[in-house]
Parts: sequence; structure tokens; C-alpha cells
Amino acid sequence: MSKRLTWQELTLKLHNPFRVSYGASVTRQAHWIRLEEDQGWGEGTIPPYYGVNPEDMTAVWQRAARSSEPFPNDPAEISAWVGNEGPAPARTALDLALHDRIGKLLDKPLYELLGLPAPEPMVTSFTVSIDTPQAMAKAAAAVPEFPVIKIKLGSDDDVACLAAVRRARPDAKLRIDANAAWTAEEAIARLQHMLPFNLEMVEQPVARDDFAGMAAVQAVCDVPVVADESVQTLEDVEKLAAGGVQGINLKLMKIGGLAPTLELLRRGQALGLRIMLGCMMETSIGVTAMAHLAGAADWLDLDAPLLIVNDPFDGVIIDQRARLKLPQRPGIGVIKRMNED
Repeated sequence: MSKRLTWQELTLKLHNPFRVSYGASVTRQAHWIRLEEDQGWGEGTIPPYYGVNPEDMTAVWQRAARSSEPFPNDPAEISAWVGNEGPAPARTALDLALHDRIGKLLDKPLYELLGLPAPEPMVTSFTVSIDTPQAMAKAAAAVPEFPVIKIKLGSDDDVACLAAVRRARPDAKLRIDANAAWTAEEAIARLQHMLPFNLEMVEQPVARDDFAGMAAVQAVCDVPVVADESVQTLEDVEKLAAGGVQGINLKLMKIGGLAPTLELLRRGQALGLRIMLGCMMETSIGVTAMAHLAGAADWLDLDAPLLIVNDPFDGVIIDQRARLKLPQRPGIGVIKRMNED
């Protein structure tokens, strides 16, 4: 492996089994990308249900490691340097490492490098994954100081699960996320029973490519429908806005890095869409990088550091009330934990 660019696979262990409509897991695989002499760090991490071949990821990094092209010194040159080939999380890893490098060279935090406002402390939602109604209520009650709970749905007990969480946390803002589990007809029928529980939003109720279904659900829903799996390209943003969907959940790993994510964010805002910043089950490298964009967001769903046992990095700080605060360091601002090898 070239010293110019190296990568290391990490196994992230979760505090509890994480169940969504696609299945359950107790670990996730992440990839730590390092430019020579640790000039910049990045991360390439994606859940198995996105169907990305790990060999296709490493092929992107192998090409970058063999390249003799100098690393860019201007953020505007990063997209061209990274290119469009290969899976989005592999390109994200390079994009992050290159931004991190330039920020460190210029002694600027990432948000300043990107020309974004300094983020004020902002609350992230805390995710409760699919389980029995009793177990989901217990998980929500275990964090009484967290003001926003995101409930994963997609089982036969969806209404009972939501009702149990609402009883356990009558004070909380509740967001529901079906991860594309329903048809539009199922979503509309279920929401008749769910909306009375005072929801803040409904995330990805239908399949990734069902833009008409997303629009149909929003048409009968008096809270924002927020697209996640359905938003990966500019074309997706245009389709969702045209259908009246009110929000989009942007994630670095599915879009391809900071540069394309900012492009989708700005276009979404121009079209009147509300912006959520989300993450996969990532380390603090990816989550902290996304947190630098928080000054341009309406909602945050950046709770991965709360769900992972062995995050190797110190980055964004999440306080006892689930508020995010950036580290005071240049670039992404992430360092290795002292107790990690």
C-alpha cells in the first residue's frame, strides 16, 4: 500500500442491536483513510443494504494512491481531483481527507473553509431501532434528557411501537422513519393512526425510486415528509421538490462527499426544501465533518457517536441534552482517542 494514501478497516461495535426495515446488525464496517504523514483524514462507510462492494471501494483508493497528481490546495479543485468513478462512500473518503488537509494547512475549521456560518449548538435526534413496543419504550425512556426521538418503523407492530414510545416520552418531539418499508397506500393508511401522536416528521415512508409515492404521502400528511434513500443526486432533489415533498435528509456517504452534498443542500434550499443532515453508522470523522454544515440545516440526525461503543476518534461533542458542539481544531477537527491503538 502506498504511503501517499493508506486505509484501514474498522469494526464498529454497537451498544445495542440496530434494527431497521432492511434487517439487524450488532457491528458495522468503517474505513479510515489517511493521507501521507497524516495530512488529512477521511472516512468511507456504508451500510450493507446499500449493496456497495468493498472491493469497488478499495479500487478507488488504490487508484488515488498510485496517482502522481499533487493533492489540491484549493477546495474548489477537490471534486475534479476525486472524480466521479467508484462508489459514493469511497469518493467521500477522499473528499473528506482532502478538505481536512487544506483546513489544517490554512489553520481553518472546515465550516470556515467552506464559507459556511459557524454552527451554534444544535440538537440531534436520538434513534430507537425496531424492537417490541416495550423495548422501544424502554430505550426512549432511558434518555429522558434527549428532546428528539427518531423511531425506526417497518414491522407489523408499527402503531403499537409508536404508541408505546409516546407514552414513555410524552414530552419528546417524535420523528418516524420507515426506511422505505411501506407502499404509498400502506403509508397513507398507517399515518391515519400515527399522526395523532403529534409527529414532527415522516421520513422515507416508501421505496427509494417511488417519487410519486413520496408526493402522494406528503399530499395527505400535515407534517413534513423527508426523503432519505430517495435523495442521492441533484435530479432526485428536483423530482422531490416538484412533487411537493417538504424535506431532504443529506448524508455524505450516499452523496459522495462535502462538495456534492453542499450542491444538493443549496439547490434544495433554493427550491424551498427543509434540510436534515444525517449520517450512516459512522465514526466521528464522518459525523464531525457533517456537523460543520449544521449552520445551514433545519434538523440534525447525527447520533452515531451515541450508538457506537468503540469510536476510535474524538470529534464532535454531544452533550447530555443531545446538543452538538464542534471541536476547536482546524480541518475536520478529529483526533485519535488516547486509549485507542
